[in-house]
Amino acid sequence: MIRFLASRLGQSAIVLLLVTAVTYLLFFAGEPRSVAQRIAGRSATPEVVDRVYENLGLDKPLWEQYGQFLLRLLQGDLGTDYYYGLPVTSVLAEAAPVTLSLVAGAALIWLVLGVGTGVLSAVRPRSFLDRSLTVTALFFFSVPVFVLGFGFIYALFYVPTQAGYVGLPAGGFVDLTENPWEWFRHMLLPWLTLALVTAAAYTRLTRSSMLEVLGEDYIRTARAKGVREWRVIIRHALRSAMTPIMTQFGVDVGIALGGAILVEWVFGLPGLGREAVVAITNQDLPIIVGIVIVTSIAVVVINLLVDVLYALLDPRVRIHS
Repeated sequence: MIRFLASRLGQSAIVLLLVTAVTYLLFFAGEPRSVAQRIAGRSATPEVVDRVYENLGLDKPLWEQYGQFLLRLLQGDLGTDYYYGLPVTSVLAEAAPVTLSLVAGAALIWLVLGVGTGVLSAVRPRSFLDRSLTVTALFFFSVPVFVLGFGFIYALFYVPTQAGYVGLPAGGFVDLTENPWEWFRHMLLPWLTLALVTAAAYTRLTRSSMLEVLGEDYIRTARAKGVREWRVIIRHALRSAMTPIMTQFGVDVGIALGGAILVEWVFGLPGLGREAVVAITNQDLPIIVGIVIVTSIAVVVINLLVDVLYALLDPRVRIHS
Protein backbone atom coordinates (compact mmCIF):
# COMPACT_ATOMS: atom_id res chain seq x y z
CA MET A 1 0.00 0.00 0.00
CA ILE A 2 2.89 2.38 0.79
CA ARG A 3 4.38 1.71 -2.64
CA PHE A 4 1.00 2.35 -4.24
CA LEU A 5 0.60 5.67 -2.38
CA ALA A 6 4.13 6.76 -3.26
CA SER A 7 3.47 5.99 -6.94
CA ARG A 8 0.21 7.96 -6.97
CA LEU A 9 1.78 10.91 -5.12
CA GLY A 10 4.60 11.01 -7.65
CA GLN A 11 2.16 10.94 -10.56
CA SER A 12 0.07 13.70 -8.96
CA ALA A 13 3.16 15.87 -8.49
CA ILE A 14 4.10 15.43 -12.16
CA VAL A 15 0.57 16.35 -13.27
CA LEU A 16 0.58 19.50 -11.14
CA LEU A 17 4.00 20.48 -12.48
CA LEU A 18 2.77 20.09 -16.06
CA VAL A 19 -0.39 22.09 -15.29
CA THR A 20 1.60 24.96 -13.82
CA ALA A 21 4.04 24.91 -16.74
CA VAL A 22 1.28 25.00 -19.36
CA THR A 23 -0.59 27.69 -17.43
CA TYR A 24 2.51 29.82 -17.15
CA LEU A 25 3.33 29.50 -20.85
CA LEU A 26 -0.25 30.36 -21.85
CA PHE A 27 -0.51 33.50 -19.74
CA PHE A 28 3.04 34.73 -19.17
CA ALA A 29 5.03 33.86 -22.29
CA GLY A 30 5.39 36.69 -24.79
CA GLU A 31 6.78 40.18 -25.03
CA PRO A 32 7.46 41.27 -21.41
CA ARG A 33 5.79 44.70 -21.60
CA SER A 34 2.62 43.30 -23.19
CA VAL A 35 2.51 40.55 -20.54
CA ALA A 36 2.79 43.18 -17.81
CA GLN A 37 0.01 45.19 -19.46
CA ARG A 38 -2.32 42.14 -19.63
CA ILE A 39 -1.71 41.26 -15.99
CA ALA A 40 -2.14 44.84 -14.82
CA GLY A 41 -5.48 45.14 -16.63
CA ARG A 42 -6.93 47.30 -19.38
CA SER A 43 -7.28 50.43 -17.23
CA ALA A 44 -3.84 50.20 -15.58
CA THR A 45 -1.66 53.27 -15.52
CA PRO A 46 1.93 53.14 -16.83
CA GLU A 47 3.14 53.25 -13.22
CA VAL A 48 1.15 50.09 -12.37
CA VAL A 49 2.44 48.35 -15.50
CA ASP A 50 6.01 49.20 -14.49
CA ARG A 51 5.36 47.83 -10.99
CA VAL A 52 4.00 44.56 -12.43
CA TYR A 53 7.00 44.34 -14.74
CA GLU A 54 9.40 44.66 -11.81
CA ASN A 55 7.47 42.47 -9.34
CA LEU A 56 7.24 39.52 -11.74
CA GLY A 57 10.82 39.87 -12.97
CA LEU A 58 9.70 39.86 -16.60
CA ASP A 59 13.13 41.10 -17.68
CA LYS A 60 14.65 37.74 -16.67
CA PRO A 61 14.83 34.52 -18.76
CA LEU A 62 11.57 32.56 -19.02
CA TRP A 63 12.87 29.56 -17.09
CA GLU A 64 13.90 31.82 -14.21
CA GLN A 65 10.49 33.55 -14.22
CA TYR A 66 8.80 30.13 -14.06
CA GLY A 67 11.05 29.10 -11.17
CA GLN A 68 10.03 32.19 -9.20
CA PHE A 69 6.39 31.51 -10.10
CA LEU A 70 6.67 27.96 -8.66
CA LEU A 71 8.42 29.24 -5.54
CA ARG A 72 5.61 31.72 -4.91
CA LEU A 73 3.03 28.97 -5.43
CA LEU A 74 4.75 26.74 -2.87
CA GLN A 75 4.53 29.65 -0.41
CA GLY A 76 0.79 30.02 -1.09
CA ASP A 77 1.24 33.24 -3.09
CA LEU A 78 -0.97 33.38 -6.19
CA GLY A 79 0.06 36.92 -7.03
CA THR A 80 -1.75 40.24 -6.83
CA ASP A 81 -5.02 41.16 -8.47
CA TYR A 82 -4.49 44.71 -9.69
CA TYR A 83 -8.15 45.11 -10.69
CA TYR A 84 -9.27 44.80 -7.05
CA GLY A 85 -5.96 45.85 -5.54
CA LEU A 86 -5.93 42.69 -3.39
CA PRO A 87 -3.94 39.45 -3.19
CA VAL A 88 -5.49 36.77 -5.41
CA THR A 89 -5.63 34.38 -2.43
CA SER A 90 -7.93 36.73 -0.50
CA VAL A 91 -10.29 37.07 -3.48
CA LEU A 92 -10.45 33.29 -4.02
CA ALA A 93 -10.74 32.63 -0.28
CA GLU A 94 -14.14 34.34 -0.33
CA ALA A 95 -15.38 32.38 -3.37
CA ALA A 96 -13.95 28.92 -2.61
CA PRO A 97 -16.23 28.07 0.38
CA VAL A 98 -19.29 28.74 -1.78
CA THR A 99 -18.17 26.34 -4.52
CA LEU A 100 -17.04 23.75 -1.97
CA SER A 101 -20.44 23.93 -0.26
CA LEU A 102 -22.20 23.49 -3.59
CA VAL A 103 -20.08 20.61 -4.86
CA ALA A 104 -19.79 18.72 -1.55
CA GLY A 105 -23.53 18.69 -0.91
CA ALA A 106 -24.46 17.92 -4.51
CA ALA A 107 -21.85 15.15 -4.76
CA LEU A 108 -23.22 13.42 -1.67
CA ILE A 109 -26.77 13.59 -3.06
CA TRP A 110 -25.92 12.40 -6.57
CA LEU A 111 -23.76 9.53 -5.27
CA VAL A 112 -26.38 8.22 -2.82
CA LEU A 113 -29.30 8.80 -5.18
CA GLY A 114 -27.59 7.52 -8.31
CA VAL A 115 -26.07 4.42 -6.74
CA GLY A 116 -29.26 3.64 -4.80
CA THR A 117 -31.53 3.82 -7.84
CA GLY A 118 -28.98 1.94 -9.95
CA VAL A 119 -28.90 -0.93 -7.45
CA LEU A 120 -32.72 -1.08 -7.35
CA SER A 121 -32.82 -1.21 -11.15
CA ALA A 122 -30.20 -3.97 -11.31
CA VAL A 123 -31.86 -6.11 -8.64
CA ARG A 124 -35.15 -6.10 -10.58
CA PRO A 125 -34.11 -5.84 -14.24
CA ARG A 126 -36.81 -5.23 -16.87
CA SER A 127 -39.42 -4.69 -14.16
CA PHE A 128 -41.74 -1.70 -13.95
CA LEU A 129 -39.46 -0.18 -11.28
CA ASP A 130 -36.40 -0.65 -13.48
CA ARG A 131 -38.07 0.96 -16.50
CA SER A 132 -39.46 3.83 -14.41
CA LEU A 133 -36.08 4.64 -12.90
CA THR A 134 -34.39 4.41 -16.30
CA VAL A 135 -36.90 6.80 -17.89
CA THR A 136 -36.54 9.21 -14.95
CA ALA A 137 -32.76 9.09 -15.24
CA LEU A 138 -32.91 9.80 -18.97
CA PHE A 139 -35.24 12.75 -18.33
CA PHE A 140 -32.92 14.45 -15.84
CA PHE A 141 -29.89 13.57 -17.96
CA SER A 142 -31.48 15.38 -20.92
CA VAL A 143 -32.64 18.54 -19.10
CA PRO A 144 -30.20 21.50 -19.29
CA VAL A 145 -29.01 22.44 -15.82
CA PHE A 146 -30.22 26.06 -16.08
CA VAL A 147 -33.71 24.91 -17.13
CA LEU A 148 -33.89 22.60 -14.12
CA GLY A 149 -32.63 25.39 -11.87
CA PHE A 150 -35.23 27.89 -13.04
CA GLY A 151 -37.88 25.17 -12.77
CA PHE A 152 -36.99 24.60 -9.11
CA ILE A 153 -37.06 28.34 -8.44
CA TYR A 154 -40.52 28.61 -9.99
CA ALA A 155 -41.96 25.52 -8.25
CA LEU A 156 -40.34 25.83 -4.82
CA PHE A 157 -39.90 29.59 -4.43
CA TYR A 158 -42.25 31.57 -6.67
CA VAL A 159 -45.39 29.41 -6.39
CA PRO A 160 -45.28 29.01 -2.57
CA THR A 161 -44.48 32.71 -2.15
CA GLN A 162 -47.40 33.73 -4.36
CA ALA A 163 -49.66 31.45 -2.31
CA GLY A 164 -48.57 33.12 0.93
CA TYR A 165 -46.20 30.39 2.12
CA VAL A 166 -42.48 30.55 2.82
CA GLY A 167 -40.66 28.95 -0.10
CA LEU A 168 -37.04 27.92 -0.35
CA PRO A 169 -34.62 30.79 -1.06
CA ALA A 170 -34.15 31.43 -4.76
CA GLY A 171 -30.55 32.56 -4.45
CA GLY A 172 -27.80 34.01 -2.33
CA PHE A 173 -25.41 32.37 0.08
CA VAL A 174 -25.21 32.20 3.88
CA ASP A 175 -21.99 30.96 5.44
CA LEU A 176 -22.20 27.67 7.33
CA THR A 177 -20.49 29.15 10.39
CA GLU A 178 -22.90 32.08 10.44
CA ASN A 179 -26.19 30.17 10.36
CA PRO A 180 -26.16 26.42 9.56
CA TRP A 181 -29.93 26.22 8.98
CA GLU A 182 -30.03 29.15 6.58
CA TRP A 183 -26.93 27.77 4.86
CA PHE A 184 -28.80 24.50 4.28
CA ARG A 185 -31.98 26.26 3.06
CA HIS A 186 -30.07 28.46 0.59
CA MET A 187 -28.03 25.53 -0.75
CA LEU A 188 -30.84 22.98 -1.12
CA LEU A 189 -32.09 24.09 -4.55
CA PRO A 190 -28.56 24.44 -6.04
CA TRP A 191 -27.69 21.00 -4.62
CA LEU A 192 -30.75 19.38 -6.18
CA THR A 193 -30.18 21.12 -9.51
CA LEU A 194 -26.58 19.95 -9.83
CA ALA A 195 -27.16 16.54 -8.23
CA LEU A 196 -30.20 15.38 -10.21
CA VAL A 197 -28.53 16.02 -13.56
CA THR A 198 -25.40 14.15 -12.49
CA ALA A 199 -27.17 11.36 -10.56
CA ALA A 200 -28.90 10.25 -13.76
CA ALA A 201 -25.57 9.08 -15.19
CA TYR A 202 -24.79 7.19 -11.97
CA THR A 203 -28.11 5.35 -12.14
CA ARG A 204 -27.23 3.94 -15.55
CA LEU A 205 -23.58 3.30 -14.68
CA THR A 206 -24.45 1.51 -11.42
CA ARG A 207 -27.16 -0.56 -13.11
CA SER A 208 -24.88 -1.81 -15.89
CA SER A 209 -21.99 -2.47 -13.49
CA MET A 210 -24.23 -4.32 -11.03
CA LEU A 211 -25.81 -6.49 -13.75
CA GLU A 212 -22.33 -7.50 -14.90
CA VAL A 213 -21.21 -8.38 -11.37
CA LEU A 214 -24.43 -10.24 -10.47
CA GLY A 215 -23.71 -12.67 -13.30
CA GLU A 216 -20.32 -13.67 -11.86
CA ASP A 217 -19.68 -17.18 -10.51
CA TYR A 218 -18.82 -16.02 -6.98
CA ILE A 219 -22.23 -14.36 -6.67
CA ARG A 220 -23.97 -17.62 -7.62
CA THR A 221 -21.72 -19.45 -5.15
CA ALA A 222 -22.62 -17.05 -2.34
CA ARG A 223 -26.31 -17.52 -3.04
CA ALA A 224 -25.90 -21.31 -3.19
CA LYS A 225 -24.29 -21.21 0.25
CA GLY A 226 -27.40 -19.55 1.63
CA VAL A 227 -25.96 -16.07 2.15
CA ARG A 228 -28.75 -13.55 2.66
CA GLU A 229 -29.74 -11.70 -0.49
CA TRP A 230 -29.16 -8.21 0.95
CA ARG A 231 -25.67 -9.30 2.00
CA VAL A 232 -24.95 -10.65 -1.48
CA ILE A 233 -26.14 -7.39 -3.04
CA ILE A 234 -24.43 -4.95 -0.68
CA ARG A 235 -21.26 -6.66 0.49
CA HIS A 236 -20.32 -8.72 -2.55
CA ALA A 237 -21.91 -7.25 -5.68
CA LEU A 238 -21.98 -3.55 -4.85
CA ARG A 239 -18.43 -3.51 -3.55
CA SER A 240 -17.12 -4.91 -6.84
CA ALA A 241 -19.42 -2.67 -8.87
CA MET A 242 -18.26 0.48 -7.06
CA THR A 243 -14.80 0.63 -8.63
CA PRO A 244 -15.84 2.20 -11.97
CA ILE A 245 -18.37 4.37 -10.13
CA MET A 246 -15.67 5.83 -7.87
CA THR A 247 -13.49 6.56 -10.90
CA GLN A 248 -16.37 8.47 -12.50
CA PHE A 249 -17.06 10.19 -9.17
CA GLY A 250 -13.56 11.63 -9.06
CA VAL A 251 -13.90 12.96 -12.59
CA ASP A 252 -17.34 14.49 -11.96
CA VAL A 253 -16.34 16.20 -8.71
CA GLY A 254 -13.33 17.71 -10.46
CA ILE A 255 -15.50 18.95 -13.34
CA ALA A 256 -18.05 20.38 -10.89
CA LEU A 257 -15.36 22.27 -8.95
CA GLY A 258 -14.17 23.99 -12.08
CA GLY A 259 -17.38 24.13 -14.06
CA ALA A 260 -20.46 24.64 -11.86
CA ILE A 261 -20.77 28.05 -13.48
CA LEU A 262 -24.38 27.80 -14.64
CA VAL A 263 -25.66 26.65 -11.25
CA GLU A 264 -23.81 29.43 -9.46
CA TRP A 265 -25.08 31.98 -11.97
CA VAL A 266 -28.72 30.86 -11.81
CA PHE A 267 -28.82 30.95 -8.01
CA GLY A 268 -26.59 33.98 -7.52
CA LEU A 269 -23.86 32.07 -5.68
CA PRO A 270 -20.60 34.06 -5.48
CA GLY A 271 -18.41 30.99 -6.07
CA LEU A 272 -15.35 30.25 -8.18
CA GLY A 273 -17.41 29.67 -11.33
CA ARG A 274 -19.13 33.05 -11.14
CA GLU A 275 -15.83 34.69 -10.19
CA ALA A 276 -14.25 33.14 -13.30
CA VAL A 277 -16.98 34.58 -15.55
CA VAL A 278 -16.54 38.04 -14.05
CA ALA A 279 -12.75 37.78 -14.37
CA ILE A 280 -12.98 36.75 -18.03
CA THR A 281 -15.41 39.60 -18.73
CA ASN A 282 -13.06 42.11 -17.07
CA GLN A 283 -9.96 40.44 -18.54
CA ASP A 284 -8.73 40.08 -14.98
CA LEU A 285 -5.78 37.77 -15.70
CA PRO A 286 -4.43 37.16 -12.17
CA ILE A 287 -7.83 35.89 -10.98
CA ILE A 288 -8.14 33.60 -14.02
CA VAL A 289 -4.68 32.14 -13.39
CA GLY A 290 -5.46 31.69 -9.69
CA ILE A 291 -8.72 29.85 -10.40
CA VAL A 292 -6.98 27.57 -12.93
CA ILE A 293 -4.26 26.67 -10.42
CA VAL A 294 -6.63 26.18 -7.45
CA THR A 295 -9.12 24.04 -9.36
CA SER A 296 -6.30 21.98 -10.89
CA ILE A 297 -4.88 21.24 -7.44
CA ALA A 298 -8.36 20.32 -6.17
CA VAL A 299 -8.96 17.95 -9.11
CA VAL A 300 -5.61 16.22 -8.62
CA VAL A 301 -6.15 15.83 -4.86
CA ILE A 302 -9.67 14.46 -5.32
CA ASN A 303 -8.52 11.95 -7.92
CA LEU A 304 -5.69 10.90 -5.62
CA LEU A 305 -8.21 10.23 -2.84
CA VAL A 306 -10.40 8.30 -5.29
CA ASP A 307 -7.40 6.17 -6.32
CA VAL A 308 -6.76 5.33 -2.66
CA LEU A 309 -10.42 4.41 -2.16
CA TYR A 310 -10.32 2.40 -5.38
CA ALA A 311 -7.38 0.42 -4.01
CA LEU A 312 -9.22 -0.23 -0.73
CA LEU A 313 -12.26 -1.52 -2.64
CA ASP A 314 -10.19 -3.69 -5.00
CA PRO A 315 -6.79 -4.86 -3.65
CA ARG A 316 -5.80 -6.01 -7.16
CA VAL A 317 -5.33 -2.36 -8.10
CA ARG A 318 -2.44 -1.78 -5.69
CA ILE A 319 -0.94 -5.19 -6.49
CA HIS A 320 -0.63 -4.39 -10.20
CA SER A 321 0.27 -0.73 -9.75
